[in-house]
Amino acid sequence: MFQGLRTIIYPVSDLEKAKAWYGRVLKSKPYFDKPFYVGFNVSGYELGLDPDLEGAPPGGSMVAYWEVADARSALSRLLDLGAAPHSPVQEVGDDIRVATVADPFGNIFGIIENPHFTPSSPRTGR
Repeated sequence: MFQGLRTIIYPVSDLEKAKAWYGRVLKSKPYFDKPFYVGFNVSGYELGLDPDLEGAPPGGSMVAYWEVADARSALSRLLDLGAAPHSPVQEVGDDIRVATVADPFGNIFGIIENPHFTPSSPRTGR
């Protein structure tokens, strides 16, 4: 049975630099920190960093969108921290805003401001 989105794993060419950059972005330290994998807990979801690039080109086709309260300020902060612009803040309907950046390792990092979405508990469904 599916319980919801749990982990997004980004391939990175330099694990130490990626760990430091994402630590600044997320304002937290990883909960799992090994030479073969680094994991951050982001409000119950995991952002994983994997230095094994075999078969996983940076910036693959999937994009994970991380919830933010204000898409414009979040985009500005990501750019200030060294991300490259990918797509500007766009309203996609009903006050929902999205934007993407390329992290310093070639991955597309999405942000979403969605005033209508409330995460549900996997146990209760609400």
